[in-house]
Amino acid sequence: MDDAGHWLLTDAERGNPVSGLPAWTSGNLAEPLVDGSVYFDRLATAVERLGEGDQLFFTDWRGDPDERMRDDGPTVGELFAAAARRGVCVRGLVWRSHWDALSFSKEANAALDEAVEAGGGVVVLDQRVRRLGSHHQKVVVLRHPGDPAADVAFAGGIDLGHSRRDDPEHDGDPQPQSMAAAYGRHPPWHDVQLQLRGPVVGVLDTVFRQRWDDPTSPASENPLAWVHDKWRAHRGKSHMEPTPLPAQPPAPPECGPHLVETLRTYPKTWPPFPFAPQGERSVARGYLKAIRQARRLVYLEDQYLWSADVAHLFATALRANPGLHLVVVVPRIPDQEGAVAERPQYVGRHQALQTCEEAGPDRVHVYDLENHAGTPVYVHAKVCVVDDVWASVGSDNFNRRSWTHDSELSSGVLDTTRDDREPRDPAGTGFGARVFARDLRLRLAREHLDRALDGSEDDGLLDPGAFVATLDRAATALQEWHDGGRVGPRPPGRLRPHRPKRLSRLTRLWATPLYRLVNDPDGRPLRLRLSKSF
Repeated sequence: MDDAGHWLLTDAERGNPVSGLPAWTSGNLAEPLVDGSVYFDRLATAVERLGEGDQLFFTDWRGDPDERMRDDGPTVGELFAAAARRGVCVRGLVWRSHWDALSFSKEANAALDEAVEAGGGVVVLDQRVRRLGSHHQKVVVLRHPGDPAADVAFAGGIDLGHSRRDDPEHDGDPQPQSMAAAYGRHPPWHDVQLQLRGPVVGVLDTVFRQRWDDPTSPASENPLAWVHDKWRAHRGKSHMEPTPLPAQPPAPPECGPHLVETLRTYPKTWPPFPFAPQGERSVARGYLKAIRQARRLVYLEDQYLWSADVAHLFATALRANPGLHLVVVVPRIPDQEGAVAERPQYVGRHQALQTCEEAGPDRVHVYDLENHAGTPVYVHAKVCVVDDVWASVGSDNFNRRSWTHDSELSSGVLDTTRDDREPRDPAGTGFGARVFARDLRLRLAREHLDRALDGSEDDGLLDPGAFVATLDRAATALQEWHDGGRVGPRPPGRLRPHRPKRLSRLTRLWATPLYRLVNDPDGRPLRLRLSKSF
């Protein structure tokens, strides 16, 4: 089997014969944009270059129209509305969401709808989800029918909302969202988005068009929302049905060395998605295939990391490969306070980490982050790197909800360029390290260890064993500094050993069912639930 077939899902392995997507595309150029300030500036520049007849399509979980893309603007609403006024076809799909009183984003998303439509764009508030589910994809696609080589897309974990525009120093976005008090007035926020060029942009265009053209009413899951939209439509303030999109341009030309697979999650729901009538779980299947190849190192950054299904995948890999290490970076505490918000999350994470640690004693390394002031950094990134060969960046978390229940999108990247830095084949499998995957892991480690971002201080980071030892030393030194009363100079780095909160038996009794039903529901068809497969 060739490299691509070994690491990436084939058409048959996707498990959705009507997906409308290729297994993967070649000739792409993927670039990770680490932290929101980098992404927002890059996105604003790309949108400002759009002209009459060009196309801007986006999906989002949360959008705040007043969120500034740069210190001096423009805001998200201003940027997209100005593009529409220039004759750009601007179309958006944003999750309708719940009320802000429940720490969601209904009001913000409705305001983004109005801001973009004021310039002539169209934004649909989309409730075509499984009950208690959400649309969690975060994608922006920019097409230039007259200049296909200029096409670009952005996909990953970063919403167009408050708190996201943080930088590598992690002092927080000047426009914060409300979070747990431990995160301070301006919560530090760590996240990753991919910039993508090449044929994959056409694939992401198709992903958007499939949702846009779904004939089911966008308010189908919410009768009150349907009535509300009818009332707004009567007043000329709402688009009840998506307006037709312009013809889809041909895929952009090849421009780089990266193979990219577009992985998705859609639940089985009613009415069914025309492009996924039994749902789609290629996100889960893509991780299953890649992690089964792991021999030396799986590096994860994730907002949640809970669910027995996910934990058993890692546990199986750890048992099968005695030289395999699992490195995980997670938030120190949940984003919201209160027993109902916090305790179920602690239940899920404790179960997942305990399962992994039992399978690989001393080979599971879990950290959280803080900035130089000691404020916890909220890790919202969804990144996976396997043996410096395969890497993914997406909207999906490592839990059952993201793998089966909500709409998600992840990009799996296999670079055809081998890395000539030693060790050239860290896993000893013959596949060799690849430039994209290794560079992504190193870029994240440099930030977390206070190393030079240009790579001039990468000693102890390339070899998987040395990498793990380096992280452990840095995290231990910082923890000991805190435990000793913070006396003397602060050790370099932002990593600390993650210490999950232990819960009483009484708390677990009520929090466990809440976690399974609300925090981590299952969107699979019954036959897959019973077989515990995806």
